[in-house]
Amino acid sequence: MTYTEALEYIHSVCWKGSRPGLSRITELCEKLGNPQKGLRFIHVAGTNGKGSTSAMTAAVLRAAGYKVGLYTSPFIVRFNERMQIDGQDIPDAELASVTEYVKPFAESMEDLPTEFELITAIAFVYFAGHKCDYVVLEAGMGGRLDSTNIIEAENVAVSVITGIAMDHTAFLGDTAEKIAAEKAGIIKAGVPVIFGGAHTPVGAKEDCEVNPVSCAAVIRAKAEEMHAPYSESHPEMLENVKTNLFGADFDFGTYKGLHIPLAGIYQPYNAATVLEILSVLQKQGAEVTEKAVKEGFAAVKWPGRFEILSKEPLVISDGGHNPEGIDAAIASVKEYFGEEKIQLLSGVMADKDYAHMAHRMSEVACRAFTVRPDNSRALAADEYAKVFSGEGLVSAGFATVKDAVFAAMDAGKESGRATLCLGSLYMYGEVKSAVEEYIKMQN
Repeated sequence: MTYTEALEYIHSVCWKGSRPGLSRITELCEKLGNPQKGLRFIHVAGTNGKGSTSAMTAAVLRAAGYKVGLYTSPFIVRFNERMQIDGQDIPDAELASVTEYVKPFAESMEDLPTEFELITAIAFVYFAGHKCDYVVLEAGMGGRLDSTNIIEAENVAVSVITGIAMDHTAFLGDTAEKIAAEKAGIIKAGVPVIFGGAHTPVGAKEDCEVNPVSCAAVIRAKAEEMHAPYSESHPEMLENVKTNLFGADFDFGTYKGLHIPLAGIYQPYNAATVLEILSVLQKQGAEVTEKAVKEGFAAVKWPGRFEILSKEPLVISDGGHNPEGIDAAIASVKEYFGEEKIQLLSGVMADKDYAHMAHRMSEVACRAFTVRPDNSRALAADEYAKVFSGEGLVSAGFATVKDAVFAAMDAGKESGRATLCLGSLYMYGEVKSAVEEYIKMQN
């Protein structure tokens, strides 16, 4: 099987769809000899922040000398990003060989696995084959019925829930507390659990639908039921925080002079969760020094989160795609640009609360360039543009991401305004490619 054939197989129509439940992934892993049972996991669920939190955790553990697997979704540019070891994507040849190995087991099942279940099984085989010391395992949607939740208590070092926001409500529930209960489904008997969302989300409005206190109560109650030691992150310990478009510097308790090269004023809050994770691991015997924390934080890479794609004209990409993610991105814009209005380039899924997003974004934007991300669930560009027009913004829909990027960058050069690309990680690759093409044409 070639790399191309492996991707075609993984993405083939017969694997499409989301069908929550653990029966298929359980059967598939049993056929594969349960590769997950030889690994040690840091299991990370949550609505927002779980990707950044996972990347930082993996970076620090790698700096501490451990062999670290990282499983995330969705990918930003290349599929291989979804499974990494020590910061390196799975090589094309190895993805092909592992997929070829898993394929007959998957096809022997009467109830075929979903695409996400197949990918999760491939990742388990990959990490087990390389004998990773730790695997930072990011849950997909929810937690309780997510395929990553097949892992058992004896293989989990710590369970992490980064935060709760209103997203995937059709699957997870129509209140923050119901969503919290689904995320809390990853809590294992006797395994420490950390909640990173017990504080008010960055940039949250007073009428925010999420009550951090009630969400914490749901998660704490589940932890007590499972006799799992419960703790929370401590953002109040962040001191001397300085953020700009190139990252953040801060102190945290006895840690002084920490730096993360990730922009977005919410990233120090994610770092606070990571430091609580590391504290739990240290109590379990993990050797993570202050030097490793500093080096890991400074080396972390996580694209698509308030990332500068172009300096002249200034283009920033952020993956905020639900109300709380948008609120955090807008808070960052206000911090970095003050009263100066920016341009927006945005595309969203039709099942998101895009009216709320447009209303909030109108606080910081004067113009909108809308696109339709390459996804069957995406909202039409012209329809999205009308929503922005209703908020008083000069708006236009574009047939392609490239057309929108070129128009926005032309306008940005003329006006001197920054462009924020916001709304869906699915269009990050196209946006980045178009920005790079524009820059080459100008030089």
